[in-house]
Amino acid sequence: MSTMTTNQSNMAGRPTPPVRKRNSLAKGKLPKWAIWAIAAGAIIIGAAASTLTGFNVASFAIYSALIFLVAASVITSAVEGKRRGKNAMWTYLIYAAFIVAVIPLVSVLYTVLEKGMPGMNAHFLFNSMNGVTGAVDNESVANGAPVVGGAYHAVVGTLLITLWATLISVPVGMLTAVYLVEYGQGKALSKAITFFVDVMTGIPSIVAGLFAAAFFGMILGPNARMGIVAAVALSVLMIPTVVRSTEEMLKIVPNELREASFALGVRRWRTILKVVIPTAISGIASGVTLAIARVIGETAPILVTAGIASQINMNVFANWMSTLPTFIYYQILTPTSPTNIDPSVQRAWAAALLLIFMVMALNLLARLVASIFAPKKGR
Repeated sequence: MSTMTTNQSNMAGRPTPPVRKRNSLAKGKLPKWAIWAIAAGAIIIGAAASTLTGFNVASFAIYSALIFLVAASVITSAVEGKRRGKNAMWTYLIYAAFIVAVIPLVSVLYTVLEKGMPGMNAHFLFNSMNGVTGAVDNESVANGAPVVGGAYHAVVGTLLITLWATLISVPVGMLTAVYLVEYGQGKALSKAITFFVDVMTGIPSIVAGLFAAAFFGMILGPNARMGIVAAVALSVLMIPTVVRSTEEMLKIVPNELREASFALGVRRWRTILKVVIPTAISGIASGVTLAIARVIGETAPILVTAGIASQINMNVFANWMSTLPTFIYYQILTPTSPTNIDPSVQRAWAAALLLIFMVMALNLLARLVASIFAPKKGR
């Protein structure tokens, strides 16, 4: 007993040896700065390799990315093991794919902003091309004056045609989706509708325009070009998107909600109207908004159904109408002044920027609508 006490006192009296901290490499783990060091080395070597073959940004980026991918994977495998090395390789490949996908978007936005902002002003937004001729553009270039003429008539045409296309396609698409989910499960008609909706999803836009032009041509004559014809063409493109998005939203509504409503003696149509649709309205509204954003930039169906106009037309049931896509097309293809195309090019870039702003606004609106009408979660 005394011996144990003595030993314990000796152990208690000894100073505890300091615990050595093992560095990251000893632990089998790369330090945090290692990846940044590898990236810096890859950039330097990539720049040198690109210089040997004639330096340009594309080759520099490709060489640097490949060198970084190989070096980071090999070093990670050597230090942390093959399993972590493979994981690092696929992680960096995913990052690279994301960057490759974002680069064209950033490039397009930068180019359109750079070339479109000089022409974006109040005169462009609130004036049409009525009365603007090649002589006017020549005079503007000669005197260094601001470019005359705008896209107000095209903005009006875009909004009116898209509005009527929405009024046509949303009720048809929603009712079709309601039938497919709530009434037609397993029926032959439901299968046929699903098949034709899938086919319509892949229809080229020019085919939809030709269909609308031929249909109204049989009724009103071969020269029937007006806004409502273009709206019908766009609705042909919108309906499949509305049907699919609404169908998917209705499918995710829990069946328990329907059964609870039926148990209370509520009829099916009232259950759909008061329970199912309100529950799915967030996704439905988002899908409709995205469908509008998809067709607002169409050019081919508008050209063959509504034509091109230089003056403001508020009546979709009479005369030709212009939209922003056709305005851009016309300004580039047939400049107002063939000898001085800069004013027309400036108008085209400004209209392209305005169209991008409209599409971005619609996408933001879709997110806002989805968040507003989303079902409130309980505590």
